Amino acid sequence: MNELAEHTEAALVLADGAVFRGTALGAASDTWGEVVFNTSMTGYQEMLTDPSYAGQILVLTYPLIGNYGIDPPIDESRQIQVRGLVVRSECDSPSHPRGGMRLHDYLAAAGIPGIAGVDTRAITRRIRHEGVMPGMIVPAAEVEDARRQLMELPDYDTLDFISVGAAQPYRWRNGAPEALAAASDEAGPHVVVLDQGLKYNILRNLQRRGCRVTAMPPDSCVEDILALDPQGVLLAPGPGDPQLRELQVKTAKSLIGKLPIMGICLGHQVLGRAFGADTFKLKFGHRGGNHPVLEVPTGRVAITAQNHGYAVDPDGLSADVEVTHINLHDDTVEGLAHRSEPVFSIQYHAEASPGPLDNGHLFDRFLDLIGEVQGD
Repeated sequence: MNELAEHTEAALVLADGAVFRGTALGAASDTWGEVVFNTSMTGYQEMLTDPSYAGQILVLTYPLIGNYGIDPPIDESRQIQVRGLVVRSECDSPSHPRGGMRLHDYLAAAGIPGIAGVDTRAITRRIRHEGVMPGMIVPAAEVEDARRQLMELPDYDTLDFISVGAAQPYRWRNGAPEALAAASDEAGPHVVVLDQGLKYNILRNLQRRGCRVTAMPPDSCVEDILALDPQGVLLAPGPGDPQLRELQVKTAKSLIGKLPIMGICLGHQVLGRAFGADTFKLKFGHRGGNHPVLEVPTGRVAITAQNHGYAVDPDGLSADVEVTHINLHDDTVEGLAHRSEPVFSIQYHAEASPGPLDNGHLFDRFLDLIGEVQGD
């Protein structure tokens, strides 16, 4: 296919044949992926660098994107993770003292194409009605070629995104990843994070609470994890279908009863499967900063940030496990807890700040569990 260039005519082509025409944004290339939408009003940089968007084209429903520019220190991973971006209007003149880079330049430097000038809310309505589906961003003249290619592309659910996680173990020190040294002189409880595609703010939250943090590759076995002598394990988020995470489910089963465990998003789904439940794909997922979640034991409702396309089916859960959180939009499971072991999980992102600080207490709960076990 021909290359895209800034402000040239481009098109988003969906697998159901729908076409949305606009102007090219970002890198001079075309792309394909599962098309999903996010309803957040801010946080586009965090979304672009969230590894859970690997393999996906992201549609933002808020109309003006790029208005506060790009601030590299707030990236949530080592690179942009989406395959493409779709916006209604891109701001060419960002206004923020730390955000001078344009969104277009940020995408172009990373080799990520996008499209602007399309009706993103119309796209969202279509996805809500038909469900998520593959799509392509291409030059406007190549719509028919894209339609043919979309018939041959693999289904998102069959793709394994394990490579998005850490390739090598690393420590999180001074706000950045650092090569794993033989020993550490840091104080505080040692938490091992199974990096299946985590956001850096999880590590920031743990370090802010005085933890020593080591991230491990997603295919790490129980022996690798326990060899680091952690006081707790956090199963991190990541992209893809949890049905493809058999190794991580086996690891989670083996860790239960050995030390405190917290799961977030994909980590929650992995724990759900370890607890005997199945998982299923949502029609169009939960992606946004405005999802109300009921905490069942207390009756409190938190406004949460979410980014996931799968959910835990509670029917198969072990009797030793209780559902602790429910999504008030569709009654899906948003949290689990073991009745006797120090293990719990949440489907949403406690490290995000939509409330703005409704959910940080969950990290405190994890550390309380570590403290209780260490005190035994």
